[in-house]
Amino acid sequence: MTSTVLSVASEVYPLIKTGGLADVAGALPLAMAARGVAMRTLMPGYPDVIARIGAADSVLAIPELFGGSSRILSARVEGLDLLVLDAPHLYARSGGPYVGADGQEFPDNWARFAALSKAGALVAEGAIEGYRPDVLHAHDWQAALAPVYLAFSAGARRPKTVLTVHNLAFQGSFPFDVFPRLGLPNAAWSLEGLEYYGSVGFLKGGLHAADVVTTVSPTYAEEILTSAGGMGLDGLLHGRGDRLVGIVNGIDTDIWNPATDPDIARNYTARTLKARRANKRALETEFGLARDDSPILAVVSRLTWQKGMDVLVGLCDEIVAMGARLVVIGSGDRMIEGGFLAAHARHPGRIGVRIGYSEVLSHRLQAGADALLVPSRFEPCGLTQLYALRYGCIPVVARVGGLADTVIHANFAAMAAGVATGVIFAPVAHDPLREAVAKLIRLYDDPVLWQAMQKRGMATDVGWDVSAARYAALYRDLTGEVSP
Repeated sequence: MTSTVLSVASEVYPLIKTGGLADVAGALPLAMAARGVAMRTLMPGYPDVIARIGAADSVLAIPELFGGSSRILSARVEGLDLLVLDAPHLYARSGGPYVGADGQEFPDNWARFAALSKAGALVAEGAIEGYRPDVLHAHDWQAALAPVYLAFSAGARRPKTVLTVHNLAFQGSFPFDVFPRLGLPNAAWSLEGLEYYGSVGFLKGGLHAADVVTTVSPTYAEEILTSAGGMGLDGLLHGRGDRLVGIVNGIDTDIWNPATDPDIARNYTARTLKARRANKRALETEFGLARDDSPILAVVSRLTWQKGMDVLVGLCDEIVAMGARLVVIGSGDRMIEGGFLAAHARHPGRIGVRIGYSEVLSHRLQAGADALLVPSRFEPCGLTQLYALRYGCIPVVARVGGLADTVIHANFAAMAAGVATGVIFAPVAHDPLREAVAKLIRLYDDPVLWQAMQKRGMATDVGWDVSAARYAALYRDLTGEVSP
């Protein structure tokens, strides 16, 4: 029997992306199909999404949804079976999914994503003729009310619910006056519901209501049970017991494949690593770096405190003094952006910086840089280090979350056993990061060891097969299906 799952997410690659959530929401359905799970994805109808799906079929009319009429459109895009919530009064505006053109969060984000959750609950209960999923799988706070709406529904059949926390730091907290407008009964305003220190907590409510809560790596599942990592929700999460599960993310290995990637200067494999040099030369040209054989260290990240960029920006001069070069793409905190731009001005030809994000340039950095720096203070899973492994770009990562789960530190034992794939350091501070970079440069100076690490990284299974099998087993457990 084929399980049917409705995934509800605020962003889905390749239609719209601000971070790793989109990559996961876009790749998981394709991986699940191979496991006998038919997954449809409900997402908001942002302007770019509506334009992308074109003349889609309307499968459900919703006369009133948080201030206006809406409809759900059905479309297929690059193998994804999509349901798009077309609600112009909520989504037809300039800016990104969450912020306006001025960089400020939309003041009605509570309504925009309560609507997504409400629509998900309606679909999950069979509002679309001929479709009634076995499981609703919600992602992050933007979809976290879907399990809540289902928990308080009077419907005869409630599907099982899963809530995946991609980043506990983003909780969807709003003032109390939002609650009466959500269309939930008064019973939902409680410690076991949405009430969170006098505010409305979308994620908090979903964590209570969902049948199972998953996070995106086993280590992160442990970290959020601590007072330091739980962001105020560790007590609630402790109460979920074995209903809290960590499943590491994978990546789409068709999109992220150096052998076929159309965005890089030259394709290569682990057997043709010499061809990778052409990508390094192309990166030097693109960033105006001096052409030599010193290592290029890359950063593909939001330039924020969470990502440890305040520490890294203070290390730029020393990275150059140690004989390495640095390329940075990303945006975030204006002071950190300014710090990297100032470092570029001090070290032209040694440091290159692009403020902003480019998917194409991200591919080129992974293919052309020698190493990737990921000094995050917390990282639920992280995908950039998985891309780096896939591309033979050695990851230097903090010992947190999914970074610790996916990279094997190059200590003496791991090197002797032939299993090391990167460098791990802790804590996130100037001296440990500096020593990690120094260690990386020492490894780079030994071509035999370096190439062996590159090949091991490229041989690492970073795809979705293992994780998809765990999700399929989770869905079967919830629905009482017998494993085939």
